[in-house]
Amino acid sequence: MSAGTVAAAQWQEARNLRLAERLRAATPNAPSMGLAREGVLRRAIGLTLEASGCSAPLGSRCRVETAGGRWVDTEVVGFAGDRTFLMPTADLEGLLPNARVVPSRRRGEVAVGEGLLGRVIDSDGVPLDGRGPVRAEQWVGLTGAAINPLMREPITKSLDVGVRAINAMLPIGRGQRVGLFAGSGVGKSTLLGMMTRYTAADVIVVGLIGERGREVRDFVESTLGEEGLRRSVVVAAPADRPPLARLHGALRATAIAEYYRDQGLHVLLLMDSLTRFAHAQREIGLSVGEPPTTRGYPPSVFARLPALVERAGNGADGRGSITAFYTVLTEGDDQQEPIADAARAILDGHIVLSRRIADSGQYPAIDVEVSVSRVMQDITDAPWRERIRKLKRLMAAYSAQRDLIAIGAYQRGSDPLVDEALARWPAIQAFLGQDVAEAADVEASRAALAALLDDGPAPAQRIPPEA
Repeated sequence: MSAGTVAAAQWQEARNLRLAERLRAATPNAPSMGLAREGVLRRAIGLTLEASGCSAPLGSRCRVETAGGRWVDTEVVGFAGDRTFLMPTADLEGLLPNARVVPSRRRGEVAVGEGLLGRVIDSDGVPLDGRGPVRAEQWVGLTGAAINPLMREPITKSLDVGVRAINAMLPIGRGQRVGLFAGSGVGKSTLLGMMTRYTAADVIVVGLIGERGREVRDFVESTLGEEGLRRSVVVAAPADRPPLARLHGALRATAIAEYYRDQGLHVLLLMDSLTRFAHAQREIGLSVGEPPTTRGYPPSVFARLPALVERAGNGADGRGSITAFYTVLTEGDDQQEPIADAARAILDGHIVLSRRIADSGQYPAIDVEVSVSRVMQDITDAPWRERIRKLKRLMAAYSAQRDLIAIGAYQRGSDPLVDEALARWPAIQAFLGQDVAEAADVEASRAALAALLDDGPAPAQRIPPEA
């Protein structure tokens, strides 16, 4: 039997054990849910199930019996009159009319503890790595608990992410929430991998939400590697999972990060992607009858996004931090599409990856001119900020004359700032580019920025037109 077959069998066995445990807890009139009673399945359309006679609160779990005596785990996502709307967390097979619907005693809970480190789990907490069940030390809520905003520690310390362009030009603070905005194929996953390997954090929690299943193994084996996995927890909910499972994957990853933060640790939370989380909520909202308002997105999507993002950040009374990076997929490279626009408003900064820069062969393809770190003022000194502004001015001047430069029509002496940008352009490109196997800490990045700008005007040289 191959190693892959053994791992698959172990995964299925662990899932069955978890299902059996929950079924034993699924009793009518469970005390944790008040008055709860069984119902029957009346309707199944798409991924939405309608049950009648079932008394269960919003967000609680129910089990639906299928052919052959098996059960499907569902969650209450809405109700109308005596009808309860359910959404499955697993594939629907063998459903029958008038099947039993049994409310579960247990609400959404997440197993946490030191035993999670080095593990790869799915959205239900079932191991995917074939290494047996996860040893849980305690259970926490899937949706977390809100922190009083006045109790949060302010962001005052910079965080080393190992990427020179970010450390020098877009400094990140410990406890900051940042968006990585990118279209498809511009190096988003590569940049995440660099930050995973080089960021100074005690624990790394990775949520792979709605991405291709192939990328899960690639990320674990190639990006994280054996060394990186030791201090990491990976929660995977690929694109073929039901929308509720993808939603729970993001919530579970955040809950795990919150647990480690409450232990006083500094956590790096990487979520790929926030857009797929929004897509999952859109599927759920439309399935239960929410009206589409903004380009097909129902209102619940824009309520869910800040509820998820606000759970990251610094804890209260100095009890650790969660520095979070959320990838945002800009469809068609449209930076104004609804999810990208909403994410920019609730995050503490955004890093934009440019297809034009990626096509020129520069990696990471960060467009420094349009990227912003909103905590830069709090974690940098005046000379550092002045160098950042100077380099941005040079890059903006070059961009304004890019077309003339490309065809050789720009005349030197027309604008001193453009002349200086032209002279320094090869050095600027070398500064912003970085090999994936190379790490650049904050001090080295800051020194490189100073060396780039503080040596006086660079000698004039001929710049070949851009492709």
